[in-house]
Amino acid sequence: MNLTQDLDIWTLILNASVVVKVVMAILLVVSFMSWMFIFQKWFSIRRAISQTEKFEREFWSGNDLLALYQGAVNNRHTIGSLERIFEAGFREFAKQRGQKGTDTSDMVDSARRAMRATFQREMDFLERHLAFLASTGSVSPYVGLFGTVWGIMHAFRSLANVQQATLAQVAPGIAEALVATAIGLFAAIPAVVAYNRYSHDIERLANRFESFMEEFSNILHRQAVK
Repeated sequence: MNLTQDLDIWTLILNASVVVKVVMAILLVVSFMSWMFIFQKWFSIRRAISQTEKFEREFWSGNDLLALYQGAVNNRHTIGSLERIFEAGFREFAKQRGQKGTDTSDMVDSARRAMRATFQREMDFLERHLAFLASTGSVSPYVGLFGTVWGIMHAFRSLANVQQATLAQVAPGIAEALVATAIGLFAAIPAVVAYNRYSHDIERLANRFESFMEEFSNILHRQAVK
């Protein structure tokens, strides 16, 4: 077998030491999971943005709040995060308003607390799996580097009894060790890019949710004093 055949990618993987093979297998599994979460988050965030924009158009078009609330209740399993926040706030406001002697500020504060609790739950859902992407992006290169260092050590140790080492003897061992680093980078780079992009999108959604809660609280305050 010549040097070119020895440096074929599949040959390098098959001829790697056990430790390097384990490292490669772990990185490939992590990379697969990372890509799975990347696509899942892409669809969920795109859907959240679309649902938010749709509800904002309906809300600010002047529709009756009670009608919007009934629509949210009837479609509870398909509505978006912002509509759930609205539903929680309006439900708590209506409950407090139905009680005699409740102060206006208390009604609005109760609605704001209900919206804040729902906001936290929705943010937890949107941020799910982001920690995995962050960990993949930060740890994978080091795991791959560990496999590379171990592989190089193994390659040089195998040359201990050789009188004269040549490039043909050293290159395959070093090349198979470097494959681990390459796989580590292959797992890390998409995870880092996706994490930064999705974190930015989720932060923008969070700002829109918080702005809506403040504006809706003002609307509820005006409703309460009528």
